[in-house]
Amino acid sequence: KEEPPLAPPQSLGGEIEGLTRVDDGVREGGEVSRFYDPMIAKLITWAPTREGAIDRQIAALDTFEIEGPGHNIDFLSALMQHPRFRAGELTTGFIAEEYPDGFHGAPASPELLRSLAAIAAFAATAEADRARRIDGQLSKRLRPPSRWEVKLGGALHEVEIGTEAIEVDGEAIDIALEYTPGDRLVEVELPVPPRRRRSSSVVKAGPPPSRGNEVLAVKVARTRTGFKLTTRGASHLARVLPAHVAPLGRHMIDKVPPDLSKFLLSPMPGLLVALHVGAGDKVEAGQPLAVVEAMKMENILRAGKSGAVKSIDAAVGDSLAVDEVILELE
Repeated sequence: KEEPPLAPPQSLGGEIEGLTRVDDGVREGGEVSRFYDPMIAKLITWAPTREGAIDRQIAALDTFEIEGPGHNIDFLSALMQHPRFRAGELTTGFIAEEYPDGFHGAPASPELLRSLAAIAAFAATAEADRARRIDGQLSKRLRPPSRWEVKLGGALHEVEIGTEAIEVDGEAIDIALEYTPGDRLVEVELPVPPRRRRSSSVVKAGPPPSRGNEVLAVKVARTRTGFKLTTRGASHLARVLPAHVAPLGRHMIDKVPPDLSKFLLSPMPGLLVALHVGAGDKVEAGQPLAVVEAMKMENILRAGKSGAVKSIDAAVGDSLAVDEVILELE
């Protein structure tokens, strides 16, 4: 039986601000196989205006919690925020035109980064407070630091957690949140103009923020040196250190990720349908090397640099996993 089209209900009475619907395609114990369309769900929103429906999409995408398989939530959120999408000015060349070097997350405004720095320091305070309450400690139980240094990308932020306000880089920030260690999704209340001073929440569990102001949903994951904060189409790694320890961290050598530029990797699960080179062939940067078919679309893979082909590690007709090596350059 065919389902009726999505439409706003007519019998509720009053003004309808918007609707959000999720049509999911998986169940607990199911498998997202690379042999079929790897769709997890469809997100559908409605509002009286296009802008309103788009804003509901962005808010809903921020609250999805999907772990394990890779997904395109950040890209979809970035797409919804893009001026061309919001204006309806799209072409089939949109991705190539706007992301010629690939998608690496939606850009974040300075205001959002300052808010994320405050969230990271606030969460670190809660974690430190829990740690000092563990029984049987031999050392003196110290109060959690109130001053933190948060590194987001290449920028350093000085954050002070006060009893009535949070300061970022010496300026009080209007923000209200509650975080309990172990929380994976945090709702943060931010003011909408005109700005109103609010007190920051104490570090304890409690009801979510009120809906009077703008509410930002942020996914929080602990790392060895801080947190990974995901919202508004991008993940941000925050290194969080007490202010009195942070200067020592500047003497630590950053871990350099392994160089994978000599490998041609499959960017997605798919079928290898063509190989244009063989072992020993000379290739130039930008030269087509292979074609991977995924979701009935052929994706041309090109050389990232010039060199000679050292080895071929996959054959035409192979089903490839994401990041599987196709060939190696010398």
